[in-house]
Amino acid sequence: MTAVSSQLLDEFRAVLGERGLISSPAELRTYECDGLTNFRVAPIAVLLPTSTAEVQDVVRICHRERIPFVARGSGTGLSGGALPIAGGVVISLARMKRILDVDFANQRVVVEPGVINLEVTGRVAPNNYFYAPDPSSQSVCTIGGNVAENSGGAHCLKYGFTTTHVLAMEVVLPNGDVVNLGSNALDAPGYDLSGVFVGAEGTLGIATKVTLRIVKRPEQIQTLLAAFPTANEAGTAVSGIIAAGIVPAAIEMMDSLSIQAAEAAVHANYPMCGGLLLVELDGPTAEVEALMAQVNKICTDHGASEIRVAQSEGERMVVWKGRKAAFAAMGRISPNYIVQDGVIPRTALPEVLDEIERMSRETGLRVANVFHAGDGNLHPLVLYDRRIEGQEHAAEKFSEAILQLCIDKGGSITGEHGVGEEKKHMMPKMYAEPDLETMQRVRCAFDPLHLSNPTKVFPRPRLCGEAPGEYKPHPLEQAGIAERF
Repeated sequence: MTAVSSQLLDEFRAVLGERGLISSPAELRTYECDGLTNFRVAPIAVLLPTSTAEVQDVVRICHRERIPFVARGSGTGLSGGALPIAGGVVISLARMKRILDVDFANQRVVVEPGVINLEVTGRVAPNNYFYAPDPSSQSVCTIGGNVAENSGGAHCLKYGFTTTHVLAMEVVLPNGDVVNLGSNALDAPGYDLSGVFVGAEGTLGIATKVTLRIVKRPEQIQTLLAAFPTANEAGTAVSGIIAAGIVPAAIEMMDSLSIQAAEAAVHANYPMCGGLLLVELDGPTAEVEALMAQVNKICTDHGASEIRVAQSEGERMVVWKGRKAAFAAMGRISPNYIVQDGVIPRTALPEVLDEIERMSRETGLRVANVFHAGDGNLHPLVLYDRRIEGQEHAAEKFSEAILQLCIDKGGSITGEHGVGEEKKHMMPKMYAEPDLETMQRVRCAFDPLHLSNPTKVFPRPRLCGEAPGEYKPHPLEQAGIAERF
């Protein structure tokens, strides 16, 4: 179905009001992709609820009419997770942006899914608390999107990913039922359904209320910059730091290209070098000072040519501003680029960087490396020029080869960006058929009609009750609502 009936639009409008419905073709173009702009699909409508009750009502309509839906936050995702479905609607949670409760005594904050990540820390900072997951897009990305992708960030080495900080959720299931997953208690009985939902990329339903754990700000925070002649030497220093039993709040690495781009964009005063480490330690003052001396020595022993420690909070913030601007800054040095997101064991860093450099020389395409070195989460950016015939395809092939390299080294095709639309064809390279079958049984338990973000994560979402290798037409195909996916 390429058009939607006026009766159905009127039904959505009755629930959401005039301001809660977008249906004009020009306005729908705003929602046809997320941060991965290679894929574009126009939805038949965009719905903007303001409460759980409104989400529930529109999902019930979708369930009744067998209309697929995709929940969306700020649209900053980089894997096509918020890409609309042909013949489906987008449910934008941007208007659900209230911080509902702050409980310092129990270190909890309750928020709606449209709350911006950084706003949580902003609300609790006056009481010396912060919200630890800090993706580079934290000034614009939403908590609902973070929950969908299990987002990470620089400080997840020490503090953990989003799943570590989600205690409970109110969720609208794909049939319109409202359930509560998790608990305000730190160890609740029963299945960890909250753990299943976080990182499911919107395929199991829509979180409409999230209880987050906040963390007390440490007594001391120090950030060190260490410049190395090459990224390999920086990588061996990372292994040395972890091997010494030190767990920094963050260890980030940038190569010469990413340094060049960040400097052009925000003037962070980074030393120009082959590999730059940003190491942040936090905790009691005496402990931080002692560990910083150890880190300094380890970096020196591994060939650091220059070491600096930020001398003020303002200087520290500038250091992090440069790192967080790295993705967007790539536009300064390349007209086009692909952001990848793979994971490898930390000990494989030098070997993997060598192989990426070899493939770069072979393809003639530059690669900028910027990543969470402490937990082996790589973010190679393959640079290309779409105006040169064939170069975009070569960049996509190179990008996929990097993910295959991550798998070969015992890693993963994603650390925090999700599988989404972009990498679903890689899932069989990581998992055997019985593994994928088990995952899809979980999906069927939540969404037997496959209405909630139905084309994402798996190369072909298996219908509930369909045997492995068996093909049954999807109900949406039979109704003419969606093409085969």
